[in-house]
Amino acid sequence: MAEYTHQVHTKRCPFCKDDVKEIDYKDVQTLRHYVTDRGKIKSRRVTGVCTQHQHKLAAAVKRARFMALLPYTVKVASGNGGRRKRS
Repeated sequence: MAEYTHQVHTKRCPFCKDDVKEIDYKDVQTLRHYVTDRGKIKSRRVTGVCTQHQHKLAAAVKRARFMALLPYTVKVASGNGGRRKRS
């Protein structure tokens, strides 16, 4: 029987990799990478951010929302104009 070696691929936190101490709420371009198109904060599993930086990131996004630098939600255009189809 052949021996299979499984290499563990660990996702490294981008903030730890760049040795970032604080996440600035005014850096909107960086924060947009961690927010969905609907305005929700992406999870750690998706972004690969460590626990400490995820907590700081969430606080920075919330602060940027409060200061009106990021939107809370984004209006989604639906195809039916908000009306239900009757059969």
